[in-house]
Amino acid sequence: MKEIKLYTSQLSEQIPALHAGDRVLLSGIIYTARDAAHKRIFALLDEGKQLPFPLEGSCVYYAGPTPTPEGMAIGSCGPTTSSRMDVFAPRLLDLGMKCMIGKGQRSQAVVEAIQRNKGVYLCAVGGAGALAAKSVKSLEVIAFEDLGCESVKRLEIEDFPLLVAIDCHGGNLFER
Repeated sequence: MKEIKLYTSQLSEQIPALHAGDRVLLSGIIYTARDAAHKRIFALLDEGKQLPFPLEGSCVYYAGPTPTPEGMAIGSCGPTTSSRMDVFAPRLLDLGMKCMIGKGQRSQAVVEAIQRNKGVYLCAVGGAGALAAKSVKSLEVIAFEDLGCESVKRLEIEDFPLLVAIDCHGGNLFER
């Protein structure tokens, strides 16, 4: 187990060096999306329309940040239960998404898609949304504003503390 500084702009190159149990300090651009946003993203895919962010090399954080208090970049933004996105994740990984951030275990189909696409699943500490918020430097709502906290947001993060839960080599903390 080691601690690694990881940059979202270099995910494709850095993911093979990651192993389940490694601690990560993630920096760069990530996108928030939960159930409702995933449904709309799939509708856009099915209609052949442009997505709110490029999937290739992307990192999606399963979170619905609370309203932003004055003087801060974001409100509390802890992870949501990742298994709720398991129906969506394999297709998104097959289309180029590289990294997912959330909490809890994933289905076998997601584990296989992570391996097939050389992706990674990172876990954030549940119940520590205020801690996660400290790593967010900026927030921009980029799609589905009517969904409120579940809108898609573009976050710039710095040294977001995470744990590699499922790596591209088949390592899985939930199977230990």
